[in-house]
Formats: sequence, C-alpha cells, structure tokens
Amino acid sequence: MTWVIGHLLAACIGLSLGLIGGGGSVLALPILVYVMGVPPKSAIAMTLVIVGTVSILGIIPHWRAKNIRFKTALIFGSTTMLGAFLGAKIATLPVITDSVQMTLFAVMMLFAAVFMIRRSSQPVTEADLALYPQPVCKYCWLWLMTEGLGVGILTGLVGVGGGFAIVPALVLLGKVPMKKAIGTSLLIIIFNSITGFLGYMGQVPLNWNLMFSFIIAASLGTIPGAYFAQYVPAQKLQKTFGYFLLAVAAVVLVQNRHTPQSSKVSNHNSTRMVARSFK
Repeated sequence: MTWVIGHLLAACIGLSLGLIGGGGSVLALPILVYVMGVPPKSAIAMTLVIVGTVSILGIIPHWRAKNIRFKTALIFGSTTMLGAFLGAKIATLPVITDSVQMTLFAVMMLFAAVFMIRRSSQPVTEADLALYPQPVCKYCWLWLMTEGLGVGILTGLVGVGGGFAIVPALVLLGKVPMKKAIGTSLLIIIFNSITGFLGYMGQVPLNWNLMFSFIIAASLGTIPGAYFAQYVPAQKLQKTFGYFLLAVAAVVLVQNRHTPQSSKVSNHNSTRMVARSFK
C-alpha cells in the first residue's frame, strides 16, 4: 500500500511540472523521505535524478518554440553545475546532518512559496520580480555567474532545482525575456541535476529500482498536467501551489525541530549502509 501511495504521489511530481512548469523537486524529496522511508541524503540524490529526467520532457515544447538561449544556459549553467557538485560534496560532510539538510530544504520551500504567491497576485511580467534584488550594473555577467554558483550549491545540498531563483537571475542579470528565461532555466536545472548527482555517487546508498519507477510515474503525470494547464488559469495554479508549499514546509520544520541527535544516528547508519553496499 505504501508503494502504491508513494507512486501515486510521484505522479503528482509530473502533474506539477505539466501544470506550472516546476515544483518537482519540492514534492519529490518529502515523498521519498516521509512516505517511502528513504534516508534524506539518499533521497536528495535520487530527487536530482528524478527531477532532472522528467525535466527533459518539460523542455521539449520550449525547444520547439525556440525559447531556449543555449549560450546563456552554458554561461550560467557552468557555474551552477560547479555549485551543484560542490554542494553535493558539502552535503556528505559529517557536520551536515539529515536534520540540517531537511531544515534548509524547508526554508527554501518557504522562500519559493512566498515568491510564487506574490507573483500570482499580478500579471506575469518582469514586475513580478519585485522580491529579487536589482542588478548593480547593466551587463553584469560576473553577478550572473556568482548567482549561478549559489543556486548550484543549494541544488547539491537540498536537491531543489532552483527554478524560482534561476528565472529572475536570467531576467534581471542576463537580460533574458521572461518566456525564454523559463525555457532556459529548465535546461540549467537538467545540468544541475546531473552534476549534483555525480557529487553524491559513491557517497550514499541508492535504490535504483525505486528511482526508475518514480521517473516513470512522474513522466506519466506530465500528460494530464499539460492537458489541464490549457484550462486552468496559471496564476490560480501558482497561488494554490504556493500555499501548498507553505503547508509542506511547516510539516518538514516540525518534523526536524527536535531531531539533531537522531540525525547524527541516521548519518552514522547511512554511512554503514554505504560501507556494506560496497563490500
């Protein structure tokens, strides 16, 4: 029954990607941890693969509509990829406990929820980026690459794709139009997922069968998501999803408020599992 419920929820990952073009990572991690019982570090690595793979489906219509700037994706993506790899390596340090990672994940969810709710209250234009700091220079690629490094590190640490931070960075720092920024961000998320996962490879135990079955379930979920997106207002979807993220973030914070010691034990057990897996 747990397996069935988990995979039905996994379909919601694809449904989210099909409906609003994002939100996959913030759904995948809690499902893997709290429903399927996967240790957080392993769940983050698996989330990177699941979301990165399903995002390939999401990028196809943007590629057909020529809404991807490959040069910008390579410039910005090169630093996010480096950041994702570094973030994954940092996550494997003993000081970064499961509780620290899940708490940081919940905080990132809160920021994403607030940004999504605020954006849904007005037309989708560059004015939606009021919460984001304005660039200090007109053509500041250095700031764009610095932003990419920070987003990448967060991706590696907590498995969040970072689309809510990548899009405004591309618009404000890279001078990319909104539609092209959304398509370009999906390509960057794929880059991040690959390098972040490579940073975890050999460091945490992975359930490959569960990962592949989640990919299939999430991919199937994108089909009805893309269909219903034609009939449901995007702003209403974003606002509803934003409030849902607030609720999930609150649950994650409550779950981790008094668990520093248990996180140390969990990390120790995870290390022992890794050691056994390589024997």
